[in-house]
Amino acid sequence: MWRILVSDEMRLGNLRYPGVLLDYRPGIGREELLEVIPAYDALITRSRTQVDAELLRQGKRLKVVGRGGVGVDNVDLEAASRLGILVVNVPEANTRSAAELAFGLLLAAARGIALSDRKVRAGEWDRKFLGLELKGKTLGIVGLGRIGGQVARFAKGFEMRVLAYDPYIPRTRAESLGVELLEDLSDLLRQSHFLTVHTPLTEETRGMIGRRELYLLPRGAVVVNAARGGIVDERALLEVLEEGHLFAAGLDVFAEEPPSKDHPLLRHPRVVLTAHLGANTLEAQDRVGEAVLERVVRTLEGDLSYALNTGFDPEALEALRGFLPLGEALGKLLAQITRGRPEVLEVGFLGQFEKDPEPVASAVAKGFLSRVLGGEAVNLVSARPLLKDRGIRLVTRKEEQAGEYMRLLEVRLATDQEERRARGVVMAGRPRLVGIDDYALEVVPEGYMLVCTNYDRPGVVGQVGTLLGEAGVNIAGMQLGRDMPGGRALFVLTVDQKPSPEVLEALRALPVLERVDLAEL
Repeated sequence: MWRILVSDEMRLGNLRYPGVLLDYRPGIGREELLEVIPAYDALITRSRTQVDAELLRQGKRLKVVGRGGVGVDNVDLEAASRLGILVVNVPEANTRSAAELAFGLLLAAARGIALSDRKVRAGEWDRKFLGLELKGKTLGIVGLGRIGGQVARFAKGFEMRVLAYDPYIPRTRAESLGVELLEDLSDLLRQSHFLTVHTPLTEETRGMIGRRELYLLPRGAVVVNAARGGIVDERALLEVLEEGHLFAAGLDVFAEEPPSKDHPLLRHPRVVLTAHLGANTLEAQDRVGEAVLERVVRTLEGDLSYALNTGFDPEALEALRGFLPLGEALGKLLAQITRGRPEVLEVGFLGQFEKDPEPVASAVAKGFLSRVLGGEAVNLVSARPLLKDRGIRLVTRKEEQAGEYMRLLEVRLATDQEERRARGVVMAGRPRLVGIDDYALEVVPEGYMLVCTNYDRPGVVGQVGTLLGEAGVNIAGMQLGRDMPGGRALFVLTVDQKPSPEVLEALRALPVLERVDLAEL
């Protein structure tokens, strides 16, 4: 008899499984949960319950954790793997509901449905409002994942032309959807009568649709955000609406939720609003609960096809403890300092590793994709298939010698424009970056890093330091590498504050610098 505890509210459906005892205790407190978890073989949660290492260790019988929904950010995957506990989720359950809401907001904004509704309820029969038709218009989609792809299918049904911007999606996926994939966001914006965003909120996507981007849209465009608050700059959206450049907007999400009662977008007549309802349909909630229960039971019975963390030997993870964060850091670094559309991510293991280092390649892929998908959307096991979905090849190689080191990790990222490499080691249990491209250096890969290339001339670092000092950006450390005196050089500055776009622009304008890249690790 398998015992399964459900600790959060969800709709589990009517299907029951022989040999399974289901305890439904939504809202159970932390202390009580720690007390009772040793009696269960599986735990099913939503986002409320924190499934951390302490809870997992208490689960003496625990074999499976099921997360109802997309993210597993409330589950300690590394601890679960070490303890041999499998983790499953249901990322596809709310795709349809989220896409339908986004398209519903688009239609409502285009036809003034909310505005007319308010007027009719107030006793005003206003038939002068002229809306917009969708047929023959161009829809721009930022983010062509599961939800963006479903929105594209809806748009094709309305006889719209569909453009997409997503640097991490292969052209074959766009072609299968009948979508034109553009290399440049600005090109998409200039052609889009309607714009909808479907990306996670990351440092790369936060504020990516600002005043400049909104004014690149044709006059009279409609903007929809049903993804994450903060991707569309709310202040800029209000200003551009007030100035009459946009026709209307539809919002399901805000940067701060719930928004304050005096938020000006709440009162704007041309904005259609919903309260973060993307996944909130009866069907989606039924799918989430029924699917996660089914997957937990099947996993308990030995079907590992849904497990996110299968295949990792707990002893190997322990032996590779320092190299996992190193691999993740190198993946993040190259994702931010390499230009172009990624094609190949190569991970080289140099030297003698005690255990099979393949999990480290997954950590590299995880770090790389975290700049695109957000931490909650990628983990050590899902990273490889997600990379493959985007047409990026992950290859590994092994060499017996690591030069002056016992073990060295070397990662190479090749894009359609260039190729860059980063090397790292683990010293005293901590990751160290020991090289970028052909330059040797030694840096702790954390915080904000400015990677600068230049010709080795006196005063270069001084000019950079002066500019940063005047901007109030404190330099925490510096490492310099060069090929020969007076030749090409690369130096890395670690700084305490993230430089503003204006500071980065000023740095790139310095004639002594050839290139400046910012990475956040």
